[in-house]
Amino acid sequence: MIYHPFTSFPILCYHVFFIPYILSTPSSSTFTAHTILVISPFFLILSFYFFGLFANTPIENIGTIATVGYDSVRGEVPLFSYLIYHHPPSSLPANLIHSLLTLSLLHLFLYLSPPMQTLLNVDLYPRLLSALFTSPTIPNFFNFLPPLFMAQLYMNFFSKAIAKVLWATIRESNIQVSHPGEARPQNKVMRKPSWHSSSSSSSSSSSSSGSGSGSSNSSANGKWVNLSSQESHLETERRFSHLFDRESGEEVLTGESAGRSTWKFVEAATDANADADQVHPLVDLGSASNINSSDVIFRSQQCHASDADADADADADADADANANANNPHPHPHLHRAISFYSKLQTPSGCWLGDYGGPMFLQQGLVIAWHVMGRPSSLLTDHHVEAMVKYFLRHQQKDGGWGTHIESPSTMFGTVMTYVSLRILRPADTSSSCISAAQSFIASHGGATETASWAKFYLALLGVMDWKGVNVVPAEAWLLPDWCPFHPGRMWCHARMVYLPMGYLFGVKFVYDKAETDLLIGQLRSELYVEEDYGSIDWDGTRHNIAEIDNYSEVPRVMKIVQNLLAIYENCDNSLVRRVREKLRRKGLEFCLDYMKAEDLQTNYINIGPVNKVLNMLSCYHKCNGDISDYQVRRHIVRCEDYLWVAEDGMKMQGYNGSQCWDTSFALQAIAEGGMLDEFPELTFKGYKFLEKSQILSTTTSRNSSAFAYEGCEKRAKYYRHVSEGGWPFSTSAHGWPISDCTAEGLKAVVELLKTKTIREAIANDEVANIVSTPERLQKAVEVILTLQNVDGGWATYENNRGFGWYEQLNPSEVFGDIMIDYSYIECSMASLTALADFVEFVDGTFRREEIEMAMGKGKDFIKKIQREDGSFYGSWACCFTYGAWFGVEGLVRCGESVGSEAVVKCCENLLEKQNDNGGWGEDFSSCYDKDYAKNGMQMWGDEEGSGVVNTSWAIMALLRGGRGGEEGVRRGIAFLKMRQLESGDWRQEGISGVFNRACGITYTQYRNVFPIWALARYKAYLEVENDNQN
Repeated sequence: MIYHPFTSFPILCYHVFFIPYILSTPSSSTFTAHTILVISPFFLILSFYFFGLFANTPIENIGTIATVGYDSVRGEVPLFSYLIYHHPPSSLPANLIHSLLTLSLLHLFLYLSPPMQTLLNVDLYPRLLSALFTSPTIPNFFNFLPPLFMAQLYMNFFSKAIAKVLWATIRESNIQVSHPGEARPQNKVMRKPSWHSSSSSSSSSSSSSGSGSGSSNSSANGKWVNLSSQESHLETERRFSHLFDRESGEEVLTGESAGRSTWKFVEAATDANADADQVHPLVDLGSASNINSSDVIFRSQQCHASDADADADADADADADANANANNPHPHPHLHRAISFYSKLQTPSGCWLGDYGGPMFLQQGLVIAWHVMGRPSSLLTDHHVEAMVKYFLRHQQKDGGWGTHIESPSTMFGTVMTYVSLRILRPADTSSSCISAAQSFIASHGGATETASWAKFYLALLGVMDWKGVNVVPAEAWLLPDWCPFHPGRMWCHARMVYLPMGYLFGVKFVYDKAETDLLIGQLRSELYVEEDYGSIDWDGTRHNIAEIDNYSEVPRVMKIVQNLLAIYENCDNSLVRRVREKLRRKGLEFCLDYMKAEDLQTNYINIGPVNKVLNMLSCYHKCNGDISDYQVRRHIVRCEDYLWVAEDGMKMQGYNGSQCWDTSFALQAIAEGGMLDEFPELTFKGYKFLEKSQILSTTTSRNSSAFAYEGCEKRAKYYRHVSEGGWPFSTSAHGWPISDCTAEGLKAVVELLKTKTIREAIANDEVANIVSTPERLQKAVEVILTLQNVDGGWATYENNRGFGWYEQLNPSEVFGDIMIDYSYIECSMASLTALADFVEFVDGTFRREEIEMAMGKGKDFIKKIQREDGSFYGSWACCFTYGAWFGVEGLVRCGESVGSEAVVKCCENLLEKQNDNGGWGEDFSSCYDKDYAKNGMQMWGDEEGSGVVNTSWAIMALLRGGRGGEEGVRRGIAFLKMRQLESGDWRQEGISGVFNRACGITYTQYRNVFPIWALARYKAYLEVENDNQN
């Protein structure tokens, strides 16, 4: 260890060489004492640097760590990064402090303490100076090493004790940053959204854009059809083949096709399946008052396809045979009917698809980029425009505005972004009722200078706001050394990958090249601001402006000071400052382009999310001087459709390229818990095939893509990328970003599938790949999970927490909370813990057993620490406390916690207190926003008492896992789910159930099926155990 005298002694000796001059005269004693204390940290870091410890060093060479062999960059990592990132309560940081204190105290005591010098029987520093500067031979210097070594030994006890106390304080303060906190005392959601009726909204849309109304997928010209997986790939290659020179090696698409989803507009004249655009009898249309889509179009298409398959070969459809046996009713009819219906929605590739829209700023960014790039038809066709207009009009509220997401009350962020997009899509519409209402809303809140910073950024790109009105996003920040306490590479990956292209585009001051001649831009400059003269606006004075309705996460004062200093730096005309700025800017921009290219290739041009997808594309467009035919630009364009989804409310851009792997993993586990996977062999077979192909960089196709070249230590370290190979994604393998809970849920689903007769026989017959024939595949998944455990014992999302809680003082976004670092979450922690437990129990009980047990013990402690005093758990990725309760109780019990423990009992009691009179539970996104339980939160979307089937399912699952199966509350909850189930086996779409960054809701249309199925399946399993016990 570093504090060991034999290992730190060379550092001490090296340190001494730096200070003999300071210590040369006795009169400098006071100065010396203070100076040494101040400069020791810098010399310590320099000594580490010159000893090569900041170089990439195999961690096997750094002490004896229980988890030797892998970490954030799998095998090699800069020491400082290792100290900050690594998940065990490592002693190395304490040892750094210890070495620092040893050096400082040693110099102090040696020089200022005569008793110490007498004890050592050496007048050390005068003799040392004499040896260094007067002795002709080096060996004389070594005569004084023994007393120096002895002095360090004397200091060892004191400095070690102090170091441990200091590090414990630092570490404990950083552990607490993952606690989401108690209820917000202010800035809660005070306004309720309100919309025009579905019919009037659709009528407005129809009259303006020619689209249909209601749930119809038809227009006068044709309809939208979903294509998935290989079919999607083939259609994209057909559509774009003329843009690529295949003979010269240009590729249209790379990566696995499994799970990919796109939409194709089928002209009426070529429609060979006339009934496929009709609503299937089994598909629920949803409530006319609910603005959430029910996914009528996709679900009808899937049900029609399922009917066609059954008609073509009814005898071969084992699932259909099972469903058709009316003379032999199933002992659990509600559960069986639910799975039977849900099996119809499964795609041929084995995954489930659904609407993952909701945010009202994603598609808007794409529309702005489309206009800036010259409105290429290869990106958006007239049919896209028509469907997008329909979506925007459907979600306009009575006050004329749009929310940050579809259930949010109107905000300036959502309104300004959507208004500009509508004007781009329909430039001739300057005075319709929807446009006029939006103009009034914007004006009543002070004009576009009061919108959120992200919206201002897009306005500057378009040329309707001066860049001086946008806070600086310095590309130069990437030039900071990696060991710098604040570095962009330490930020949460979603924030990092958004501000990366933002830094580039700000650095080049990108502006739409036709802004001064485009009539629409001139009109927008007039319409968006309350000031009469666009040219007279004091842009620099508006940088910090923000409407109160947008100000969820107020930019901290520290960040405003930083932004003001950056603005001074950015606008300084001093020749020396300008030359330095230009030189640093050029290097920063070069790095940004290089990093963006790496992200493009690692994700097969899908990118981590829709915001950086669009901004990366626009950066490529700028780099090639606006050449739309540039290879990188073309590869970006063909992947934009991966994010688009069509539902009865129009076309939207999703928050990811889908939630395929996440939803599918949950669905298969739900059915498995009821012991019914083998009752639906086709569903099981297809589900296994999808998950096997979805494991990242684990199939031949994925390893042949450019992404695999970036998996080496050197490139992952250069681009701040956590290990990917072996993980599972949220969406598809081609996306390429593994997440802790997605990896865990994928692993658990595979383990359940491997238990089934269906998959065992399929493997034996070589019908599917045997994922366990190569043990490393599941072992690598376990390693990915282990590497993602934070120092606090909880699990992060994409990568370990690389920063500190004070990073949030630098959060520049007003509309999102807690985005700066990768916190530990209850959801990621439970998923990871239970996956490790399943792996040990059912796959391999010896692989990394010691590390797994250590990780599980610390994980259980984390779950207890993050629990609120009232017993509840805050859910960060869905709405919200019922979701958190399921994860909390599940994780505790699976880690060996007794159902009678205080933590489990308190959570279950808290849930029962929140149960509504009709047996259900209900929350909406305001639970997440306010950090306070929104009782009756589903009142607008579920029933009059505010209950919803998804929240109820989560609560039931938590109570059953917590040993409360015999409670009346559980029986009432089950009765509620059965009562709300439709005859088809489906449940009606209610409100938004997902959320991210505390304040933005997002749609999961699959949840209304998956979690009621899971709750019913778990209750079935509970009843079977009870019956066995009674017999």
